[in-house]
Amino acid sequence: MYRLLDMVSPIEGDCGELCGCICCDCEALVEAARKSELVMYLLPGEEKVFTRKEDWLTWSVDPAGNYGFPASWHGAVYRVKCKTPPHCVRELRPLQCRTFPLAPHLMLDGAFHLVWNTDPLPYRCPLVAEMAPLQKSFIQATFTVWKRLIRDPLIYDLVELDSGYRGLDVDIVI
Repeated sequence: MYRLLDMVSPIEGDCGELCGCICCDCEALVEAARKSELVMYLLPGEEKVFTRKEDWLTWSVDPAGNYGFPASWHGAVYRVKCKTPPHCVRELRPLQCRTFPLAPHLMLDGAFHLVWNTDPLPYRCPLVAEMAPLQKSFIQATFTVWKRLIRDPLIYDLVELDSGYRGLDVDIVI
């Protein structure tokens, strides 16, 4: 899945050039807005891609029950924060970084779609704000990856939970 997403980008070129990599380097914005840090939670099993000795990441482990994850999630949830924004090891970016600005979404009838990620963010993403045209190869690769990921019952439960928060008023991409 990582390799498939390595071959695509939301737009032609580096989308970080549009905003100065704000999604990777917004600690100051987050501090001012929320007095917290921007971190990325890894999907179940994704921590196995890493050695946990990467010098460009800070690692934290939290109990799943403390953060509103699905009831099926037990034990540890791993979160990472880039120490060197905007210079990460791009080949090892977490899956949810790679598929942004799209989000997996399950409709009430179980139909699977990709929608624009409209979660509240402490920064303005030009792709989301302008619903910029995305490359078809990125959309298709992201769709393929999330269709595979939701075969895992834990990830399915997360997508179902997030879809419920999002509701029915979504902008479907595919």
